[in-house]
Amino acid sequence: MNTLSEPILFITHDDAVWQHWRQIDHSRWRPARGNSLQDLQRWRSQGHSLVLLDQNLPRLPSWDDAAWDGHLHLMQLLVASTRPNDAEAAHVLGAGASGYLHAYSPTDVINRALNSVQAGSIWAGRSLVARLLREVNYRVPGESAWTGGLTPREIEVARHAAQGRSNPEIAQMLNISERTVRAHMSAVFEKLGVNDRLLLALKVHGIQ
Repeated sequence: MNTLSEPILFITHDDAVWQHWRQIDHSRWRPARGNSLQDLQRWRSQGHSLVLLDQNLPRLPSWDDAAWDGHLHLMQLLVASTRPNDAEAAHVLGAGASGYLHAYSPTDVINRALNSVQAGSIWAGRSLVARLLREVNYRVPGESAWTGGLTPREIEVARHAAQGRSNPEIAQMLNISERTVRAHMSAVFEKLGVNDRLLLALKVHGIQ
């Protein structure tokens, strides 16, 4: 067993899902299986935090149930659904989960999602992230404090990204290459201390 691998708890009652999840990179992850939210609590008591949860788990509370505040305390939860949709994803993230994806995503996608969640980022589908960014942009007035230390072009790129625009869209609007957009985004993330677009939007709009 690789002692450098990170422990992760897979909570699912579905053997097919469990077999699929077990195909993740074992040089990176050390999976254990759970069957209920009680296993999540035991996992936390053992000093672990990373969990992949099957949305189809029987007797799972509604995502607007206040019980999730206790369930997710100090946890990094990635939720997987066999029938993912943006509405459900928004509820999952709103409850405090760190990510949402298809239960049968390719294992390389699951690996990337786990890496992202463990690093403190939020993992969600592009359509949901774009929708959330548009809602944040619509509801909250922009602040100027976040612009300190950024170049004028970086500010432009950050504002467009915070409004849910993709790199190709930003490149077209600013008449620059996608490679240049990516370079500006990397600089913005580093200077603002964020690591994904949703956190960037919250920073731009003064929420975080």
